[in-house]
Parts: sequence; C-alpha cells; structure tokens
Amino acid sequence: MRKGVRDETLAARYADDVARCAGLLRERGHGVAAFIAEPILSCGGQVEPPGGYLAAAFDHIRAAGGVCIADEVQVGFGRVGDAFWAFELQGVVPDIVTLGKPMGNGHPVAAVVTTRAIADSFANGMEYFSTFGGNPVSCAAARAVLAEIRERGLVEHARRVGGGLLGALGELAVRHALVGDVRGRGLFLGVEIVRDREMREPFPEACTHIINRAREMGVLLGVDGPARNVLKVKPPMVFGEDEAALLVETLDEILGESALGDG
Repeated sequence: MRKGVRDETLAARYADDVARCAGLLRERGHGVAAFIAEPILSCGGQVEPPGGYLAAAFDHIRAAGGVCIADEVQVGFGRVGDAFWAFELQGVVPDIVTLGKPMGNGHPVAAVVTTRAIADSFANGMEYFSTFGGNPVSCAAARAVLAEIRERGLVEHARRVGGGLLGALGELAVRHALVGDVRGRGLFLGVEIVRDREMREPFPEACTHIINRAREMGVLLGVDGPARNVLKVKPPMVFGEDEAALLVETLDEILGESALGDG
C-alpha cells in the first residue's frame, strides 16, 4: 500500500513539471503543440516512470491544447511482456503512437497510428505525402512480424524469460557492489553500474569495460543513460532461458574481475 501511495505522489510531482513547462510556454505567448514520451525511457537508462505519471502528464497537455504522443519504437510490440504496447502499463490512450524499426524485424518500415480527427486535419489543401509510404514489400514484412509475435506467443515469452532474467540480474546486484540497480520489464532491462552503491555515483568507465569484455566473450550489450553507465539488455524477442543464463554467467565473471576492483 505504501509503495502505491509513494508512486502516486511521485507521478504527480513529475507530471507537475510537465504542467510547469506548459505554463512557461503560455507565459511567453506560445501554445503547446504536443508532448512526446517513451512509456519506459530507453536512452534515459531503461527508467520506468511511476504508475499514473503519463495519465497526469497527458491531462496537463490536453488542458493546454496539445496532443499526446507515445513513442513505442523501442518498447512496443510486446517487448515489455506485460502488455503489447508499453503505454498500456500506464493506463493511457495516446492521441498518436509512433512505431519503428522492430516493426519489420530489420526491414525498413515504420508507422504512425492516430485518431481519425488528427488524420483528417492533414486534409487542409496542402499535399501531404511520404516517399516510401505504404510500399507492399514493407507492409508484407510488417504483417509477417505481427504474425510471428502472435503465433509464437512472444509477448508471454518476453514476460516469462524477462522476469526470470530480472531476478537473476538482481542476484548479481547482491554479489557485486558495482551494480547499483537492476530494472525494467520483459526483455527491456537495465543494469546500472556505479562507483558507490549508496551514493549511486555513475561509473561509465567500468560500464565500457564490461561491454568490451562481454563482446570478447561472445555477448553483445549496449550502454545507455545520461551518464553512459547503464547496461542495456534489449535482445531479440526469441531470446530464451539458455541465452539468459549465458548473459548472467558472463556478467558475473566480468563483474568479479580484479580489473574492476570488485573481486
């Protein structure tokens, strides 16, 4: 119960900052066109906002006359496991949803989903077009990806495998002081690397060392976050228990190496 109250309080405080920014625009004689957000912040370090944040932020933006956009390029198509679209985790309905690279599993394709009213607003006398819009090859690739996700049960797969992996990474945090936090949903996880767990001081040099050593050992990882100190775990949706075990084993070995001062 206390966690829920805390999340609600944090959500309101973060959303109040959105309202503040909208107010500053109004004071300067501007309106609010739109608010765009990833439901889970990817390049920000795999940070999931507290429950209720997007609902409150969307309310502020709509009150200011703007439209609300959910960016599902990295977190959509069932990757978060608990929902097909990450914005569903926040219980909101965006005005616009942007979709990208994962939609074609490598084939170049993207999409914008919006309301009829917004779509009709483009019929204003000016020609609107997309050079590669709606070509049949890209559409066929996207349809095939959707079929694979559905027929192979990859949303539930992401939930199950990702949940187990999150727990195993959490055990690494207990054994290695360099791990300041483990977070995320499904197959969209982050491992924060720090110099001091209590102060959470970022340790980007160690993060770079980890991904380079992991590459030498046959495991590919990325780095994200403003301080470049979060290991990004965003594998293919078919990533299974065996691959998850290899990842944890590899990180465990690297984090214990004397070169990182955590042995």
